[in-house]
Amino acid sequence: QVQLVESGGGSVQAGGSLRLSCKASGMILSVFWGSEMGWYRQASGETRELVAVRASSGSTTYADSVKDRFTISKDNSRRTVYLQMNTLKPEDTGLYYCNMKEVSQRDHWGRGTQVTVSS
Repeated sequence: QVQLVESGGGSVQAGGSLRLSCKASGMILSVFWGSEMGWYRQASGETRELVAVRASSGSTTYADSVKDRFTISKDNSRRTVYLQMNTLKPEDTGLYYCNMKEVSQRDHWGRGTQVTVSS
């Protein structure tokens, strides 16, 4: 059974940095290699939105609001995906979820890690 566990959230002041991690387990390594990995976030009272996605090819996509501030990366040997977040703003506050989309289109989600940015 695939499991995604996020960590690294916390409370920071505006301008600060955080690094989120998403550890995947319960699948063979080739499935992880071939999957698209992403980070999404949901602010209180809002719908979940895409933050960053990394395709298995290595190409990345970012929400306009986080471009040049956030970086998604993947360590296949550790089955871990990271989201480096710099120059954080209060509007970055939310629950951040890790997503894994297999080649088969099977979708998996973590439970989320809270990020709070104060002004």
